[in-house]
Amino acid sequence: MAHALGVDIGGTGIKAAVVDTATGELVTERLKLPTPVGGEPSAIVNTVLTLIEKLGGIGQEVPVGICFPAVVKNGRTLSAANVSRKWIGLEAEALFEKGLGRGIHFVNDADAAGYAETRYGAAVGVNGLVILTTLGTGIGSALIYDGVLVPNSELGHLVVDGRDAERRASFAAKERYRLSWHSWAKRLQRYYSYLEELFSPDLFIVGGGVSKSHELFLPLLKLKTPIIPAVHRNNAGILGAAALAV
Repeated sequence: MAHALGVDIGGTGIKAAVVDTATGELVTERLKLPTPVGGEPSAIVNTVLTLIEKLGGIGQEVPVGICFPAVVKNGRTLSAANVSRKWIGLEAEALFEKGLGRGIHFVNDADAAGYAETRYGAAVGVNGLVILTTLGTGIGSALIYDGVLVPNSELGHLVVDGRDAERRASFAAKERYRLSWHSWAKRLQRYYSYLEELFSPDLFIVGGGVSKSHELFLPLLKLKTPIIPAVHRNNAGILGAAALAV
């Protein structure tokens, strides 16, 4: 039985739990602490340490996966979403390894969520190209081909109709412009149709908190590709980070 710790760092909260990576079940309670104001690197590392302590500590034999709202390349964070800009260009994986006193696996948060859906959720057994998008403050994305993660896709920043896609089609844009579900669905239609043109995917999965209301907008979309809600909304980052660590 392979257990691993998954940690999901977000702009407002940091969540952690130990996962049975064979089944995708949590084997501890899921704990959450607020992300420190300002999202400074040292403060976030300390919060992760506090979560581990609250979980009772974990042995060195337990792999650790951490997902983070940034482009992650060779352990370095190349962007920063809703956290301090000090993360940009930082050797973040090394920072966590030093702070936690152990090796970790470090990955983008949307990539972790997409991998979780492939291992334990909506994309289990799906061959070909799966594109997961998370609709929230922005649009996160994960590309997975035959179960293999292609990291750092950042498809929310595609330019659609002359504008950054997430500025028009994220859930935050729906709220900012006070759009009805139908009006928002028209923007989503344009976005997902463009993704179809570019990638010809086999499945779209829609995550983010708004996916719990999927029946209000997904049926309004007319696409060639099946589009379905994610299964593991709140736990997806934890599950994916833990699974990738193993």
